[in-house]
Amino acid sequence: MKILLTGANGYIGMRLLPMLLELGHEIVCTVRDAQRLSIDKETLSRIDVLEVDFLEDVVSGKIPNDIDAAYFLIHSMSSSTKDFDEMEAITARNFNIYLEGTSVKQVIYLSGIVNDENLSKHLWSRKNVEQILSEGPFKLTVLKAGIIVGSGSSSFEIIRDLCEKLPFMITPKWVLTKTQPIAIRDVMNFLVGVLGNEKTYNESYDIAGPDVLTYKEMLQQYAKARGFKNWIVTVPVMTPKISSYWLYFVTSTSYKLALNLVDSMKIEVVAKDNRLQELLGIRIHSYAEAIDMAFKKIEQNQVVSSWKDSMVSGRFQQDLEKYIQVPKFGILKDEQKRSITDYEAVLENIWSIGGTKGWYYGNWLWKIRGFIDKVSGGVGLRRGRTHPDKLYPGDALDFWRVLLADKKGKRLLLFAEMKLPGEAWLEFKIDDDNVLHQTATFRPRGLRGRLYWYSIVPFHYFIFGGMIRNIAKT
Repeated sequence: MKILLTGANGYIGMRLLPMLLELGHEIVCTVRDAQRLSIDKETLSRIDVLEVDFLEDVVSGKIPNDIDAAYFLIHSMSSSTKDFDEMEAITARNFNIYLEGTSVKQVIYLSGIVNDENLSKHLWSRKNVEQILSEGPFKLTVLKAGIIVGSGSSSFEIIRDLCEKLPFMITPKWVLTKTQPIAIRDVMNFLVGVLGNEKTYNESYDIAGPDVLTYKEMLQQYAKARGFKNWIVTVPVMTPKISSYWLYFVTSTSYKLALNLVDSMKIEVVAKDNRLQELLGIRIHSYAEAIDMAFKKIEQNQVVSSWKDSMVSGRFQQDLEKYIQVPKFGILKDEQKRSITDYEAVLENIWSIGGTKGWYYGNWLWKIRGFIDKVSGGVGLRRGRTHPDKLYPGDALDFWRVLLADKKGKRLLLFAEMKLPGEAWLEFKIDDDNVLHQTATFRPRGLRGRLYWYSIVPFHYFIFGGMIRNIAKT
């Protein structure tokens, strides 16, 4: 079966892709920027990749005519706090137009549970997209999920941050709202199970785990699963805006995502039927089992995808290729170089930088810079990295974004997503003479940018010098 996979570089798409390939399907992936599809070369050679922005005017002929089925996995909740619903509606309409004239029979849409009478803007938008897609030239299958729990999911990472960092929490009253979490493994089984199943055509299903819990109970059960106790006090005085700032500062989430999540957390998200579970014969996992499976993946370094690698987790919203060419004029630089003997070992050091490994020198200074960035409205250091030793273009790396990760060419290029009065690049490259080059480039924005650079030059002397010295060690 030839399948169109939209949102292929998203949290769900990245997990669905290998499953579909393993089942022998021919996959066409659509992404806005082919440079940041975070998959290995072997997988890349087995798929077709098309650059399509469903927010822009439709370009005829871009989608192959012989598509059999498609997954609609596009949403814009994290990119805006005001007009994401309009963006999602435009995306859905353009998607319908793109599929006109193709042989597509079925479209599978992953939505949210919308059983409450008073829906948040986020959930209303999901329902509206379903209505738009139902008008398309295909049979629609809708799967409606609540909180998705899995390694790298935004919900799991927020719960993890809260519980691991705050043994005592003063929480808003929305933590008493009921929800029905589902394991990411079960979501994947449902998404694959309905593919080509004519019994699911033009049907809409709630999918959820067996446990109906409040957010408070989810936090408490997480702590219990991890072997510690937390204390949670609920107060009625936290406004949605204060709640959003609370999530933003304590967790790795962006402020935009936090604001939209808080808006939805006030709404009860509980499934009303389990028809699809019975139809497909899928055994669903409890919340405790979902947490256990998530940590097994984390401990084995097998996290397939993370919401943090999405471009909306930071401030970098443009095409990567626009920044790959590091500017040569109107810039300020710190250049370091060091002769090495074992370039392969040094490459491993470079590819392991950031996250739990740290930055090889003055990690406490990096943490202070991350804290300042978070307080200033930036991304801070909490995003970490998805894999301990693998990097792909587009990946988040603490408060950097990976622009180029060419291990064969022995070059790594990062772009800063921290709040700066200018633009910054950090590059590591090993030349043919086995010399490691480390270059920090800054393009200042006016006088303020130049004052910023010269004010931190003394720190650069120690940080960048110590960093290249320790990276070069084998």
